Amino acid sequence: SIKPIPTERQCKLRRGRKMSATAELPTKEAHVLKGHEGAVLAARFNGDGNYALTCGKDRTIRLWNPHRGILIKTYKAHGREVRDVHVTSDNAKFCSCGGDRQVYYWDVSTGRVIRKFRGHDGEVNAVKFNDSSAVVVSAGFDRSLRVWDCRSHSVEPVQVIDTFLDTVMSVVLTKTEIIGGSVDGTVRTFDMRIGREMSDNLGQPSFKTDCCLTNSDAHVIGGSEDGLVYFWDLVDAKVVSKFRAHDLVVTSVSYHPKEDCMMTSSVDGTVRVWKK
Repeated sequence: SIKPIPTERQCKLRRGRKMSATAELPTKEAHVLKGHEGAVLAARFNGDGNYALTCGKDRTIRLWNPHRGILIKTYKAHGREVRDVHVTSDNAKFCSCGGDRQVYYWDVSTGRVIRKFRGHDGEVNAVKFNDSSAVVVSAGFDRSLRVWDCRSHSVEPVQVIDTFLDTVMSVVLTKTEIIGGSVDGTVRTFDMRIGREMSDNLGQPSFKTDCCLTNSDAHVIGGSEDGLVYFWDLVDAKVVSKFRAHDLVVTSVSYHPKEDCMMTSSVDGTVRVWKK
């Protein structure tokens, strides 16, 4: 079938919609969060977006008010670099992981480590709570995803998913699924209700260059080794905007849950807060 040629007015409207959409993207630097010594490996907003946690090569985790550029608290316990951090939905607890092969479960206000989950045979790359914050899932160099029960006093995993053929670099949780990305080139989805595994072979290793969705789900954001941040249109997968966020590798990106605001972290030792 022959598609009708769009009129000049329709073309202008489309361009206008795309321009207005990209105009909403946060590309203006609002604050630079300095304090980490060495590379910052992850920066994450908390549940309501009022605060942020960052972690890095200096073995620390730091709590910030990113909208005022203020450091609130520093957490120390890890023996090696901290690679990822995630906060509970009520903002009272958080988990972290890194080079010391353990998953740490923390109390935000006291700064105390409630529990250390041991079981990974290698460094741990990523951690995520489930919706109820009762469970933590971690992704490791030992080719496994491990599930930990925060309500139990046991430090052993309640489930181990070890069907990957190489390092697991990332993990995402939905209400019913655990999704892991691996250097073996696959993204594997595990349905917890029926115990079924699905594997998507991307044909390329899934390295840990962080990406996320905007809160409207209209764009995908990704950091890059060249210090740039890229915005893709979710539907047509085209780059709609890019800008230089850092001079060195962008290690993570995190988007505010409600506002047009995001954070980027970098090997350059800084976290930058961006607004429109």
